[in-house]
Amino acid sequence: MRFIHLYFIGYCWIVLGVALGLWHTGVLQRVAPFWIGVGALVAAGLGIVLSVRSGRPTITEEIDR
Repeated sequence: MRFIHLYFIGYCWIVLGVALGLWHTGVLQRVAPFWIGVGALVAAGLGIVLSVRSGRPTITEEIDR
């Protein structure tokens, strides 16, 4: 669980870079603001899910001998 925040921050940087690239090329001008918001919510939710999934602790079983 030590790297969950770092993973999520990196994911946000990637999403921000993609959004800036789409804005610079003019793709976002042809998309309705509602759908841009929906896409941003989906991207944020996916980032949270991926960061939590990557930070889950591994459970090891100890066998008593």
